[in-house]
Amino acid sequence: MTEHDRLVCERLTKSYRSGFRLGPLTMEVATGVTCLVGPNGAGKSTFFRLAAGVDRPSSGSIGVVAETGGAGLGYLPQEPKLPNSATCEEFLHHVAWLQRVPRRDRAGAASHALDQVGLSDRRNARIGTLSGGMRRRLGIAHALVHDPLVLLLDEPTVGLDPRQRIALREAVAAVSRNRIVIVSTHLVEDVRGLADRVVILGEGQVAYDGDVASLEAHATDDAPGDTDLERAIAVLMTGASE
Repeated sequence: MTEHDRLVCERLTKSYRSGFRLGPLTMEVATGVTCLVGPNGAGKSTFFRLAAGVDRPSSGSIGVVAETGGAGLGYLPQEPKLPNSATCEEFLHHVAWLQRVPRRDRAGAASHALDQVGLSDRRNARIGTLSGGMRRRLGIAHALVHDPLVLLLDEPTVGLDPRQRIALREAVAAVSRNRIVIVSTHLVEDVRGLADRVVILGEGQVAYDGDVASLEAHATDDAPGDTDLERAIAVLMTGASE
């Protein structure tokens, strides 16, 4: 994995009978954490489903350009389904098998994934006994077990308490080194704590693409929010919806 590895969108579109259309989007996402921000219905989950190959584009393309020769993609949907009766280690062994990790490497891959998200001490715990925050971290481990170049995390902190959100953000930051990580979120503290880059979507179009410091410059005094970052996001999302 190198800084030249990237996820590339070329005039990507997805249209629905409801009238909603994502795109056209043309952009490249490089290593580090990119936060995808926008109101409900802006197209965040649609983008993730296209990137993960769950849905096909109506036109254009999206794919990974990997100069290192490695690739692979890990996807944590907004509401992952985890088998409550399995242990964490059993579950990750099964996922490693599904991802075609060689038999000799599966135990090590499962252990490494658990270590990366801070769940090594819960390897033998039944998933049904885990807290909400631990289940989310296990979901990230499930997306990581085959060591993908691209990691897609759809609203990973939703429904967590403040302490759980901090632990999850720390786990995401730890696994983002030399990896392309895209995180969709509604939460300003996620953007502040994670983002190397921010992409704001509004009604299927890009309303902003840049770093946090440049984003804050869009804040206005009359916009809702307690910080420049909150106000700037409010301004751009409102403008995109007009």
